[in-house]
Amino acid sequence: MPGLIVAAPSSGSGKTTVTLGLLRAFARRGSAVRGAKSGPDYIDPRFHEAACGLPCPNLDAWAMAPARLCALAAGEGLLLVEGAMGLFDGAPPDGRGATADLARHLGLPVVLVVDAARMAQSVAPLVAGFAAHDPAVRVAGVVLNRVGSDRHARMLRNALAPLGIPVLGAVPRGTDMAHPSRHLGLVQAQERPDLDPWLDAVADMVGAAVDLDALAALAAPLPNAAPAPRVSPPAQVIALAQDAAFSFAYPHLLDDWRAAGAELRPFSPLADEPVPAADLVFLPGGYPELHAGRIAAARTFLQSLKFCSQSTDIYGECGGYMVLGDALTDADGKTYGMAGLLRLETSFARRRLHLGYRRLTADAGPFAGDWAGHEFHYATTVRADGSALFRAEDAEGTELRAMGLHAGRVCGSFAHLIDRWR
Repeated sequence: MPGLIVAAPSSGSGKTTVTLGLLRAFARRGSAVRGAKSGPDYIDPRFHEAACGLPCPNLDAWAMAPARLCALAAGEGLLLVEGAMGLFDGAPPDGRGATADLARHLGLPVVLVVDAARMAQSVAPLVAGFAAHDPAVRVAGVVLNRVGSDRHARMLRNALAPLGIPVLGAVPRGTDMAHPSRHLGLVQAQERPDLDPWLDAVADMVGAAVDLDALAALAAPLPNAAPAPRVSPPAQVIALAQDAAFSFAYPHLLDDWRAAGAELRPFSPLADEPVPAADLVFLPGGYPELHAGRIAAARTFLQSLKFCSQSTDIYGECGGYMVLGDALTDADGKTYGMAGLLRLETSFARRRLHLGYRRLTADAGPFAGDWAGHEFHYATTVRADGSALFRAEDAEGTELRAMGLHAGRVCGSFAHLIDRWR
């Protein structure tokens, strides 16, 4: 079970495209390969799965204990862990949760993807600095990205030669390989009708530029995975909203619940399906603002949700939380009526970024107790009346305003729960 971490000096260096190209290139030649993603990310893992055909876990070094990380990383074949942001970038004040923490916890070497489009000899001090910064984080190889020509590649390789760190390949500039994005990261995998041809094109480019055998040879064995604590299911039978508007549910939590014997019953609000009979209705996050008109018109779904609220617990996370409210205003300023189960109005017409890890405590509801979570959205809360669901602190331990709402059997917040707080 060998593994590598694919990281970069900063965001925007092209590590997602390189990782996807590597996964698809290895898979096409019959190699057992799988992906993982550092940190709280719902979108990149689905592309990893499409690229190689195997599940992609999130490995979150801020929210998860080392035993949990090792258990989630375990599996057959070469593991390629895509980093987040820059290699040493993590939560304040000290960078906890950075990709470098994963390298330390899992004992995996790092392949550094460097955007070389606007540099030549300066690549050497950049790579040397990252390689020397922490002896416990070993930069074992470099992939040069967005290289302009063969001459440019030679200049970069010559500059790096004295460092003794292998250059595994030089990926040429390919503007047609750029992945479309919007306000909250990449467009989702299921939204790309050209996904497979695009992944093949990326694999053609990366596979031709990178020495796959040399890269695989750098991989190190993963640590032995001891049994790790799992999260108990919040109910025995869980109705799970699952479609393009409600797709941000962490697989490791769903797997935990199934492993404990819980039954998950998926349904699609966008298809106007009624809520299945269950002990808990879970509306995950996603992009409800892009589908607000369809959700507002989904009378069967909304009426069944209101009926459920009389006898069944209902929980909404981020996008699901907004749908439980009275109204949602999209980016064009058009307001749509939602489920009306919480006194909540939200708007994307007045955008404000809310971002960061959260330590959360709920005294009641299906997720009572202490949690590690994450908040990332641009919605503005226009009105929120009622009892709060969570007490909250940020990553530095600073007390924040209470989060979410709790009314009868209905509750939710903008936070995404990742794992039990340890």
